[in-house]
Amino acid sequence: MNHTQIRSAVAADAERLLKIYAYYVEETAITFDYVVPSLAEFRNKMEHTLQQYPFLVLADEEGVQGYAYAGPFVGRAAYDHSCEVTIYLDHTSQKKGYGRLLYEALEAELKQRGFLNLYACIGDPIEEDAYLTRNSEQFHQHLGFTKVGEFHQCGFKFGRWYNMIWMEKMIGEHR
Repeated sequence: MNHTQIRSAVAADAERLLKIYAYYVEETAITFDYVVPSLAEFRNKMEHTLQQYPFLVLADEEGVQGYAYAGPFVGRAAYDHSCEVTIYLDHTSQKKGYGRLLYEALEAELKQRGFLNLYACIGDPIEEDAYLTRNSEQFHQHLGFTKVGEFHQCGFKFGRWYNMIWMEKMIGEHR
């Protein structure tokens, strides 16, 4: 495996991270966004996230290859020990173990901050196609997440309907 570094995102990363995300907006149904956010919008999202949650980037010899971050789950006080997690890798950097490294680092940081439940919201194909496969669900299962919910035909992109699933992982004791 290449030499990698995982660190907290900084504002200077925004342009590269937006380029990674833009591929998923324009070419896949992994995100249900239709339009790539502006650089200012993306940078603001990063800065807002970093006020309360980790936002990590993974870099190798060739530069930043992916990012993962957490955010509020539902957004009410009773859910303060839960969060939603998100990950994006450069589409040319998959199958190198980077996703696992990023999520393990994110999970460790979240556990240290007292989070107990992690949730992932994942686009799920009715039938796999060129825009969406079940790779994300399988990736999360491999890392210990379990499927806890499914919404049917709730996302429409590229002229077709997609389901959405929620996956969950407990990372701490509920006392």
